[in-house]
Amino acid sequence: MVHISSGDDKKEKGKHRVIIDATAGAIAGCIARVITGPLDVIKIRFQVQLEPIIGAPPQAAQRSKYTGFGQALTTIVREEGVQGLWRGTVPGLLLTVPYTAVQFVALQQVRQAAAAYGFTANPGAAPFLSLASGALAGAAATVASYPFDLLRTTLAAQGEPRVYRNMWDAARGIVSQRGPAGLYSGLGVTLVEIMPYAALQFGLYDTLNALVDDARHRYQRDMAEAAAAAAAAATGTSSSSSGRDATQAAPSPSPAPSPAVSLPGVQSSRLQAFACGLLAGLLAKLVTHPLDVAKKRYQVAGLQRSLRYGARVEAGFAMRSLAHSLVHIYRTEGLMGLWKGSVPSIVKAAPSAAITFAAYDAVLAWLLVVAGEQQSKERQKQQQQQQQVQVQVQVQQRGKS
Repeated sequence: MVHISSGDDKKEKGKHRVIIDATAGAIAGCIARVITGPLDVIKIRFQVQLEPIIGAPPQAAQRSKYTGFGQALTTIVREEGVQGLWRGTVPGLLLTVPYTAVQFVALQQVRQAAAAYGFTANPGAAPFLSLASGALAGAAATVASYPFDLLRTTLAAQGEPRVYRNMWDAARGIVSQRGPAGLYSGLGVTLVEIMPYAALQFGLYDTLNALVDDARHRYQRDMAEAAAAAAAAATGTSSSSSGRDATQAAPSPSPAPSPAVSLPGVQSSRLQAFACGLLAGLLAKLVTHPLDVAKKRYQVAGLQRSLRYGARVEAGFAMRSLAHSLVHIYRTEGLMGLWKGSVPSIVKAAPSAAITFAAYDAVLAWLLVVAGEQQSKERQKQQQQQQQVQVQVQVQQRGKS
């Protein structure tokens, strides 16, 4: 007789869930990448230009090519065409698939490990676990996808005339100039950046979701209590004897709220995921933006792009420490130099996080339904096989008798 042990069932379900998490995360990331691609290109152009925009020291008064979000958008379209707004989309998508997939899978694995070791039993440890799991998931995803991130930045920053024709040409050029390690230039500072960013993003996302859920439950409880009080008051107008009986019967089940009652304007589904992801991405990006500026400088160090885009980032920049790089940017470009590209970055990061979380929840729910239907079919097939085996055994036993 065909039989699968409970341990095998658990392992098989765990494997299926990892695949589902990875698929949902990759699809969600690709959707967000395509929609926000132009914002990413504008952000990178601001981050890699060395000329100050505002708040610069008097000795550094050279005008930068891009001076504002709208001006940068129109300049890129005028000089490079609409397609210029999607420079680096191919490596960006190739970056998104492993990054988002590894990120969400690592997040689920860390949370499952924390639950297995009993760390989730303490409610006070929930914020710390959210931050730690988000940071570890971000670090794992960054290491898995970093070369695509560097190639995406290089293609988006080069402008016209192009230094590299496509992603493969850029990879060959970087390897020939700096060796294979050149594809990981700036990985250290990227990990320093992505860990607090991912920790803040996922930590804030979980915290905001918990706050919304708590507000919804309080609202539902208050509505249920108000309904019970109104029913009790209505029955109190009848005779005292029947009123006592009705009053005792009215609130008998429990003040549990009806599923139809919900907080106005907020639903425990995609709208909540979208709103919480939006705010989480916005706050996380604001805090870590200076690190992202330094990271982009490391990635394009030595890129020989046209001088009409301004001074080039010299190759020696990649040899500086993170602290030295941040101090150098501050001294030569002013305080606002550390937040170059913050406007398109915020405009991009907030909806990108919101779209990613909302799409992830939607795709995950659909994949779980599909997987559940498939598992149901497999169970029915196994039951049919077992029944067939039992029938064969019975026939054989009858034949022997």
